[in-house]
Parts: sequence; C-alpha cells; structure tokens
Amino acid sequence: MTLTETAFKKLRDIVGTSNCTRAKEDLACYAYDATARTYMPDTVLFPKNSDEVSAILRLANQYNFFVIPRGSGSGMTGGSLAVNGGVIVVMSRFNRILKIDTDNLIAHVEPGVITSHLHKTVEKQGLFYPPDPASSEFSTLGGNLAECAGGPRAVKYGVTRDYVLGLEVVLPTGEIINTGVQTAKGVVGYDLTRFIVGSEGTLGIITRMVLRLLPLPKAIKTMTVVFDMMETAAEAVSSIIRHSIIPRTIEYMDNASIKCVENHLKLGLPVRAGALLLIEADGNGDEVEKTMEEIKELCMEQGATGFEMAQTKKEAANLWKARKAISSALFKYGPDKINEDIVVPRSKVPDMARKINALRAETGLTMVSFGHAGDGNIHFNIILDKKNKEELKKADTAVEALFDYTLELGGTISGEHGIGITKAPYLAREIGPVELALMKKLKMVFDPKGILNPGKIFSTNGN
Repeated sequence: MTLTETAFKKLRDIVGTSNCTRAKEDLACYAYDATARTYMPDTVLFPKNSDEVSAILRLANQYNFFVIPRGSGSGMTGGSLAVNGGVIVVMSRFNRILKIDTDNLIAHVEPGVITSHLHKTVEKQGLFYPPDPASSEFSTLGGNLAECAGGPRAVKYGVTRDYVLGLEVVLPTGEIINTGVQTAKGVVGYDLTRFIVGSEGTLGIITRMVLRLLPLPKAIKTMTVVFDMMETAAEAVSSIIRHSIIPRTIEYMDNASIKCVENHLKLGLPVRAGALLLIEADGNGDEVEKTMEEIKELCMEQGATGFEMAQTKKEAANLWKARKAISSALFKYGPDKINEDIVVPRSKVPDMARKINALRAETGLTMVSFGHAGDGNIHFNIILDKKNKEELKKADTAVEALFDYTLELGGTISGEHGIGITKAPYLAREIGPVELALMKKLKMVFDPKGILNPGKIFSTNGN
C-alpha cells in the first residue's frame, strides 16, 4: 500500500500543514522505538481531536494506506513501528487531564498524558492511580492501555486493565465508539473496554479514557533485603506470598543488575550480593509496620544476610531510581540486548532462577534478570553484540529454551511488553490454533481492510 500524493494532501488538509510532515529528518524521529529497530514511515501526523483521527482512518480506507498509532515510542516489542510503511499518528496533542472526579474516584483523561503526570496530579488530591511501569516518566497512558502495562505495584493492585472503566475509541473504519461505564459496576453487553485494552493498537485508536482511582495510602515503607544467592531470594518471595502477605511491591535485582546500576549511579548498592529484594508496603501506619516486621522475619528464615529500611522519602526515591535505571544501564555490558518479560506462577520463581543460571552457564552469555518477583514477572536480558553471529545464535536458542520452560511451568511469554513484532514468531507456542483463528477473525471484524497497525501480533513481517 502506497501513500499517494492526493492522499497526502488530503491528510494535510485534515490536521493542518504544521501538524503533518514527511521531511526525512522528521520521519527518522518516529522510525524507531525501544527495540532499536528502524522502519521509516511515509508521513507523520499530529491530530488534535477524535474527529481528525476519524477522518484520517476513513481516508486510509478510501486510499488504502496503513495507519500506525504512537505514544512516546517507549514500547519494547515494536508495536508503534511502521513495519510496512504508512502513516504514523502521534497522539502527543491529546495531553489533557480533563477531569478528576473526587466524589466518584475516577479520572477523565486523554491518551497522550504522561503516566507520571497523572500520578502527581491525583496524589495532590489525596488519590492514587496504581499502574506504574518503569517508563512512567515518559510513557503515555494510551501506550500503557495498548500494552496493558503493569509495573512494581501490580502484585497488590493489579495491572492497567483493572483501572479502565470506559473508553472513547476510533475504529479502523473511522467510526467513533464509546465503551464501558463511569460506575463501579456495569454488565450491559460485551465488555469492549477490556477487549481494546491490551490489543496493541490493532483494533482502534483510543482518544479518551475513564480511569478508576483509589484513596492514597496513608503510609509507605520501603526496605531492601540482601541475599547471597538469587535462588534464596526467590524462595523468600514464595514464602512471603505463601504466608498471605501481599506487599505493595516485591522487586528483585540479580548480581549483574546490582553491579551495573551501582557503576552507573553510585548509590552504594551491595555489589557483592547475589540478589537484592526491594520491598514496599502501604496502608495505615500500624499496618505497614506490622507487615514489614513479618516480611523481615520470613526473609531471615530464608537466609537473608542484610536489611536496610529507607528512613526518608529521598532514600526510598534513590532505591526506586536504581530499580528503574536497570534497563538503560545494561548497555554498559554490551552494544545490544534481548529483553524478554516472561511471567511464571509466583511459586515457580525459584525454578526459573535456577533455569536462568543454567542457561548462563551453558551459553557463556551475559544474562541479567530483574523485575516483579511478587507477581512472577521476570525481565530477562541477554547482553551481546548482534553482529556476532555465533553469540546471536546462542541467544536465540536460549530465548526459545526460556519460553519453552516458562510455558512448562504454567507461565506466559509476555507479562506487560506485548507481542508486537519481536514475539510474533513465538505466539503459537502459547496460543492454540483455534484461539489464534478466532483472534484473527475478530481483527477482521474491527479492521476489514487491515489498515490499522499491520504486521503486529499475528504476522512476522519486519523480523
């Protein structure tokens, strides 16, 4: 599908000359995401409202060109890349928090709002929006919904889909629909809201959302726990959950990630530790103190070698700064990385820790793991030089072995990054043929001409 000159002029008429570009230097800025893969679009547009998005999609159906929605471009699986060319629709002008309803604990917002901006805004009013991906300082809410983002607090509070009550969505055919409710309950018809959330921008473009909020917890305590071995730390996590204690977060860092972040930020992290748990509890003051004491006792029983409680907000912020800096800091180990986000049942985290150690020993590759131990979501990274064909072959084999073992343990190959283009070749390992066929039929119902975000999830084009 080629974007004709006539179609380009009509697109320019829709959004205005200043919000439409095909200059090569501009296109290059929207040709990549966090995968580091590059695909040049034909044009980049910056619409300002749902009517303009609708007009763009109607034109795409008329002139047969592809449309790819994009937030901040921070996705890890290529979901916002123009793998087959086409028009990138950047949602950055949809950047308003329209209303914070303190009576009903809901927020009306647009998809271009930066996640952390919503966090700070609602917290000033004594409210709380729990989803907190590591990219929250620059990722958009629209991207979070498209990928059903999680984050450290998911162990207690759930993921993005659990906080989406309703949506305004422009369908691939150009119709504007409203889904969901603004109430605590609602079971009228099929749940189109949950169907759109997590669909990776393949079923529609979100232009407005109604989000559920919670009261802001009165107290938060943050603690680090040091272990000599990753397996022991994983066993401690299982013990905490087994005793029906659900902290706000249970994050972990293995030795490689600890060393990498310490070299990068110089925060005084224990670089000789085999693993570090970052644990946070929230609630009222007495409740939090009791929870942290119980967790400390359980960790001691599992062989923890050190504890440190953050005494100030700044100390706690530094610990989170370390955790959120891991992904970018890993490039100090090598020029390239393969980043996977598997999830296993929480009780199986120790088994996966042992499997990762075995893969590291077997391949000789630099492997780093960290992530959300409290909900079994492990961010597994292989650091390598992709120009080294031998290393790349070993890495690909290791990823296949990792995915197979993940599924064997009853897990899933993606917890929050989605499928996009990077995981499309592995989709059939987890999803059966009947289920895949049904998903493809549903895609065709929403997008009969296949113009919206093609090459994602089901296709391996672009790999």
